[in-house]
Amino acid sequence: MAARDLQERIKKLIIDGRLSSGAPLPTEPELMEYLGASRNSVREALKALQAMGIVEIRHGFGTYVGPMSLAPMIEGLAFRTVAGHYRGEDSLLQLLELREAVETGLVSRLAGRIPERELAELDALVVRMEEQAAQGGAGLADTDRAFHATLYRGLDNVLLGEVLEAFWDAFHRVHTDLGGTPQNPKVTCRQHRDILGAVRSGDAIRAEAAIREHFGNIRARLSTADPQDPHTRPNERV
Repeated sequence: MAARDLQERIKKLIIDGRLSSGAPLPTEPELMEYLGASRNSVREALKALQAMGIVEIRHGFGTYVGPMSLAPMIEGLAFRTVAGHYRGEDSLLQLLELREAVETGLVSRLAGRIPERELAELDALVVRMEEQAAQGGAGLADTDRAFHATLYRGLDNVLLGEVLEAFWDAFHRVHTDLGGTPQNPKVTCRQHRDILGAVRSGDAIRAEAAIREHFGNIRARLSTADPQDPHTRPNERV
């Protein structure tokens, strides 16, 4: 039986069994009997599924349903972006444009619809960003990330949140590895304050414009970046 067929049958087993992350899978001998496959074939199929985050092999304990995270997607995006960059492609800009397209298309749906409790949470995040900016910008990127995650949380779409997180992870890992130009803390704070104000006011057009300005600022920084040669970076993470 082809390796891909084995992988698909194991995935079907998880789906049909309504198994959640962390649930145990049948033992290796049981899978061999169920799939009608050799031990090596089953192990190779499980290893491939583990690389995708679909299963988790705990040596000495068994095999379990994996976290089903988007980590493989993040790794793929990050690697593709770095490889494309060193082939002379505008791959980091392309990744940024992907993020911008998603966020611009979503923010207008939030204008005037975010509960006061979440608006207060966003207010607190912007205040924290302003405090961090005044202290040199340490920790600002993490608070920036929390702001965007909180902003779109109101859409109540778990998969969307995970995809946005994946875009964020890939972009910032690659931007850091390529020696990207750091953000201007004061400009970043002002732009997030503008986004929040537009969303709070219920002005969808203004909210979309604020998001576009924010990404335009990032795009301008990318155009001034002077990435280092990859061979001089022994701790490359992608």
